[in-house]
Amino acid sequence: MEGVIPSPNIWSSPDVYELENTGVDRSGVLDAALREVADWTGRDVLDVGCGAGFHLPRLAATARSVVGVEPHPPLVERARARVAGLRTATGGPVRVVAAGAAATGLPDTSVDVVQARWAYFFGPGCEPGLAELARVVRPGGTACVVDVDATRSTFGGSFRRTWPDYDPDAVDRFWRRQGWTTDRLSVDWSWPTREQFEAVLRIELSPEAADRVLAEDPERTGCDYGVVLRWRRY
Repeated sequence: MEGVIPSPNIWSSPDVYELENTGVDRSGVLDAALREVADWTGRDVLDVGCGAGFHLPRLAATARSVVGVEPHPPLVERARARVAGLRTATGGPVRVVAAGAAATGLPDTSVDVVQARWAYFFGPGCEPGLAELARVVRPGGTACVVDVDATRSTFGGSFRRTWPDYDPDAVDRFWRRQGWTTDRLSVDWSWPTREQFEAVLRIELSPEAADRVLAEDPERTGCDYGVVLRWRRY
């Protein structure tokens, strides 16, 4: 699709990314923060960049309706298979749309809550997606964006080494100019085995950065991970 930025992890390694999802935020810190900012119970929810649809069933458990938007055809197929026959808590639809963040195809003012987890919204350059949110979110609705906090944590430092041109201060300034609030959280990021941890590290970081994390502790199966939760009400 025009304007779509290929994902460096899930597009090439969807099975490992599925594994990664199982080890993120085991204690529910992020989910609790998302619910505090924008509880989706009984509301119409949009998941931007839903990938293989990992979070769609959880959203559907209490939402009125859920739509996932994903531009990568193989992931669209996986997500649709995951939610086939699924309905929301109120019997509403759960569907997956093949589209990008800048052109979802949804009607104007049709959703109450938007979530985008590690998808598209990294700062300057995502203005078309923000304009699309302004179009599809109802007055009083809320959009939430979850991303890496590259200013802290073992993973954040490794992320900076992998992407040395990434400037987290410039990104923070961008979001402030757009009128978004930023909350900084620390979440669990771990797996039962060393092999699983290494597999996840190697789709997220450069070989050198991954090797450095692994060498710090030969027994570790996870590391500290800082995230930013950015949100805005409409």
